[in-house]
Amino acid sequence: MTAHQSNLTSSRISGGVATDRRHDSAHKHVTGEAVYIDDMPEPAGTLHACLGLSTAAHATIRSMDLSAVRSAPGVIDVLTGEDVPGENDISPTGKHDEPVLAVGKVQFFGQPIFAVIAKTREQARRACRLAKVEYDELPAVFDIAGLDPLSDRLVTPGLTLKRGEAAAAIAGAPRSLKGRMAIGGQDHFYLEGHIALAVPGEDHDVTVYSSTQHPSEVQHMVAHALGVPSHAVTVEIRRMGGGFGGKETQSNQFAAIAAIAAKRLGRAVKIRPDRDDDMTATGKRHDFVVDYEVGFDDEGNILGVDFVYAARCGFSSDLSGPVTDRALFHCDNAYFWPAVKAVSAPLYTNTVSNTAFRGFGGPQGMVGAERVIEEVAFAVGKDPLEIRKLNFYDAAGESSGRGVTPYHQPVEDNVVHRIVAELEQSCDYAGRRREIAAFNANSPIVKRGIALTPVKFGISFTATHYNQAGALVHAYTDGSVHLNHGGTEMGQGLYIKVAQVVAEEFQIDIEQVKITATTTGKVPNTSATAASSGSDLNGMAAQNAARQIRDRLTAFAAEKYEVPVEQVVFLPNRVRVGNQEIPFADLVKQAYMARIQLSAAGFYKTPKIHWDRDKGRGHPFYYFAYGAACSEVSIDTLTGEYVVERTDILHETGRSLNRAIDLGQVEGAFIQGMGWLTTEELVWDDKGRLRTHAPSTYKIPLASDRPKIFNVALADWSEAFEPTVHRSKAVGEPPFMLGMAVLHALSDAVASVAEHRVCPRLDAPATPERVLMAVERVRKVASG
Repeated sequence: MTAHQSNLTSSRISGGVATDRRHDSAHKHVTGEAVYIDDMPEPAGTLHACLGLSTAAHATIRSMDLSAVRSAPGVIDVLTGEDVPGENDISPTGKHDEPVLAVGKVQFFGQPIFAVIAKTREQARRACRLAKVEYDELPAVFDIAGLDPLSDRLVTPGLTLKRGEAAAAIAGAPRSLKGRMAIGGQDHFYLEGHIALAVPGEDHDVTVYSSTQHPSEVQHMVAHALGVPSHAVTVEIRRMGGGFGGKETQSNQFAAIAAIAAKRLGRAVKIRPDRDDDMTATGKRHDFVVDYEVGFDDEGNILGVDFVYAARCGFSSDLSGPVTDRALFHCDNAYFWPAVKAVSAPLYTNTVSNTAFRGFGGPQGMVGAERVIEEVAFAVGKDPLEIRKLNFYDAAGESSGRGVTPYHQPVEDNVVHRIVAELEQSCDYAGRRREIAAFNANSPIVKRGIALTPVKFGISFTATHYNQAGALVHAYTDGSVHLNHGGTEMGQGLYIKVAQVVAEEFQIDIEQVKITATTTGKVPNTSATAASSGSDLNGMAAQNAARQIRDRLTAFAAEKYEVPVEQVVFLPNRVRVGNQEIPFADLVKQAYMARIQLSAAGFYKTPKIHWDRDKGRGHPFYYFAYGAACSEVSIDTLTGEYVVERTDILHETGRSLNRAIDLGQVEGAFIQGMGWLTTEELVWDDKGRLRTHAPSTYKIPLASDRPKIFNVALADWSEAFEPTVHRSKAVGEPPFMLGMAVLHALSDAVASVAEHRVCPRLDAPATPERVLMAVERVRKVASG
């Protein structure tokens, strides 16, 4: 049989939707062939930039002597804020509160105040150290623990969510309690740090290669900084070595500086800060202080809650408004609060402006909810899992009266009961709970703990206008297909998933679909690849474009071969037209000869969503994603050191586009979430200096920190409630919150030293030091 005949008789395409396909660049990642911006051949004469950072946290700049910097070996130019030709601002929200380079005043230790452009990166770095800057220091605030969230300075207005009368419900409840929880921040710690390469063109044009999750925003910010129209700036990115939200807005500054220098000097300019400068000068996950008050009955039914979520936001607004909004959107996690009030307080501090991070405030909101559940469980003397199940949203949804969120959106797709029940059974929660109790009774030093925690996470940008995407698809006359869309690839497998969607539409092998770099020159006005919406938005936009071409091919074939359109059927790598079959490539060639358009721009906007922030009401999420994790830990009560013995996860991804990719996302998200809640600790000193600014002082989870036994499963019955792309569900952010199971297992182990009579109130990150202090505190409270 010839290859041609084999192709015609094939019954299945290679790599379509629902195929376990490896990441398109996986082999390149492990061999080093994957090209990142720093791997790209540099244009002749490329110069290198380095940031000069402030050494005061809050001060006016009395004088800045850069003469030694300018005369240093290899230095070509030095830029200050006065040299920005357009607007000296890169605020993503339009508040004009974040300069490219600070002028006259600095507001955090490490704020960029000048940039050196030199022949080599090393020369630029060395020259930066020669600056002589004198400051008149101003009062500074670094920590939010002592601030009043209702009266101290905010970087942007807070939000209030309210349903029912929380104060009255708490006052009328048989029992009540109040408390406070501190939740730490987190550095993105991507393998590839920030980087930008700007290449000047003729007229006002500049091409910027930027490691960014939001090419369109970088395009607009660079244009504003240069004082040119957006059409003069092209931004391109093939892949990032990690993003996690840190490259949604933070890449703006590096791209702007590279572009300003490139246009000023007429030469390509690259900027790649070292890890210390990157960690010092760029934003992180917001740390929170959560004040809570809860009313409940003797069974553990929660009757009313009152939350205040205060966040350390830094010196500018950045994305702190929507981040703290989303914290409130998830202050319920999977639980129905009969009466609820939740207030956010995005507080100003003289620290780097915090930004997006996987989950975008949702994790902090959920951790606050889980602390309330835990407090109630200890107060009534029950297993926290029992209190969790008692307070779940009803499976019946809105009709039961227990299916409406604090922002008045009905929960219509609730599967948390089934997820938790299946996981509880498959991991033998009850049996292991008994075994752990027996172990702890006979182990005076090492104690074990277990916890099973759920996740309900809303999917969509809460800024409604971001819920749109575009794509561009070309079919060539040899049957190959070119794909471009607005989504960015940061290791999460977005490119391969969207390519699978296109391959499925045309019924061609995935090898026939060319995945091309994201560029503002092909698909304009795109949204950030964030909010777990990459596949949802870009997959639907690409599907829309592919269907336009497929429909044209169908109409052409029906007319040419004089058959009804119903008799034109796309089969694997071929098209059945009436009673004959034509190779896909042949049909495309025939269509071209008949002057049929073989290119299409696709578009998609998420339906049904709306949000009125002033009223605190709406339908901000298209659907919810659900999951649950059960973790078991052991702690050394003499040192506070601990080991994650086992984790079982059941997560739902709808009809997965690619289970292999989704499993990897769940595993990685859990480990990253676990790291946030256990070992990753950000520390600022009394001068506002970040002391944990390198791998030597900041501990991310290692391979050896993973659970000894790690069982991860996707719910094979799951299907999206709404008509998403092939009924799949988002998987980028939701599994991050599964890491809460480790925090609560540690709490359970700590509580065992006093036979679970005292709530440990374990703050995050639960470092060994905090675990040890919690053990001593619980013992002290229990004894006296």
